[in-house]
Amino acid sequence: MQLVIAAVGHKMPAWIENGFGEYAKRMPPDCRIHLKEIKPVERSGSKTAETAMALERAKIEAAVPKGARIIALDEHGKDVTSVQLAQLLTQWQQDGRDVTFVIGGADGLDPDFKKKADMLIRISSLTLPHGMVRVMLAEQLYRAWSITQNHPYHRV
Repeated sequence: MQLVIAAVGHKMPAWIENGFGEYAKRMPPDCRIHLKEIKPVERSGSKTAETAMALERAKIEAAVPKGARIIALDEHGKDVTSVQLAQLLTQWQQDGRDVTFVIGGADGLDPDFKKKADMLIRISSLTLPHGMVRVMLAEQLYRAWSITQNHPYHRV
């Protein structure tokens, strides 16, 4: 099983790339994290937020591997603990499908895309910079994996 993070946004600061890379490289080969950056749609006076989200939706859908489980990150998504994420990771590994986590752009994700997602989760109730969400998600995926392996990274 491979984990994909499809994230709208590019040209992240070095600290974002370094933080993401640190957790991604810790993952074992059978559970690698792959980042697919999606260039955001330019916002202009003639484009509404709805138009921008719809255009980004097409780019996101093109980045999702065929047959992958889609987990959309959304402020109204389900709160999951690290232990619950570890349980989900175990279930996903058993069914063998790749999993794609989707981080939307400045206006969020297209409502129709969210309806099609297999699950909506949120990283925090706080509003966070999208680049930071990449780092936090990669860390939580590493933490979830470490829980499944009884690795000392996660202490109860």
